Amino acid sequence: MKFKINKYLTDDIENKDHPSNFEICGDYSVLVLRLPFIDKEKVEVVSYAFLIKDAQVYKYERKTEEFMPLGGFEKLYEYIDLRIDKILAKLSKLHMLIAKTEDSFYENEIPKDFSARWLGYKKELVLIERLMSHSLISFERFIKHYKNSIDEMAFKDLSEHMQRAANFAKNAIEKLDYLYEFYKARQDEKMNNIMFVLTILSAVFLPLTLITGFFGMNTGGLPFTQDSAGTLKAIGVSLVFEVPFLVFIWKMMKN
Repeated sequence: MKFKINKYLTDDIENKDHPSNFEICGDYSVLVLRLPFIDKEKVEVVSYAFLIKDAQVYKYERKTEEFMPLGGFEKLYEYIDLRIDKILAKLSKLHMLIAKTEDSFYENEIPKDFSARWLGYKKELVLIERLMSHSLISFERFIKHYKNSIDEMAFKDLSEHMQRAANFAKNAIEKLDYLYEFYKARQDEKMNNIMFVLTILSAVFLPLTLITGFFGMNTGGLPFTQDSAGTLKAIGVSLVFEVPFLVFIWKMMKN
């Protein structure tokens, strides 16, 4: 169906990337809801545009670039409610996956692909939280304007579901950030342990390297060069020099 619509509103309707909005213009109004769309577990973004005139709702079809009759306000409720339910189901699954990852942390079994998981979950949750928060503002303006024409309790319940979706996404994001901090602390601890071992090894071999370098000089007058037991004596000297370093390291580890 063709309607004579304000040019600026037409631009908003045709723009699939336009944020959620609600505008009143004369005897009609336009509701644009940019919502997450769950397609085979993948979160995408779809902009829905509705024209409301004489208590009838018309949905904008992007393929035909025309408004198609949707029905009364109860049909609008059913249309949006179906999509919000899918978003809540997706959030429930994400919460379950995050909880499973958290349990693996407690069991000291950090997933090797944690960074990839974290980035994937965070990307979807941030997208859902942002879209739901913005769409909620426009949807509440719609409810306020048509409160005498709609089943206000039903639409407010739908608004509460949208708010719940935004809150669920926000809570999941906070838990993800907590898990990342925990993961980062564990990685830092592991790196510190590696550096500590390398430091110990360097300290152990430092006197041995010093003695080896000393006896490896191509100069005359080096001790033990003419002694048949020179190698054993050189090893003995190395061990004597090694003892103070070992004692020092032992005291450091003890403290």
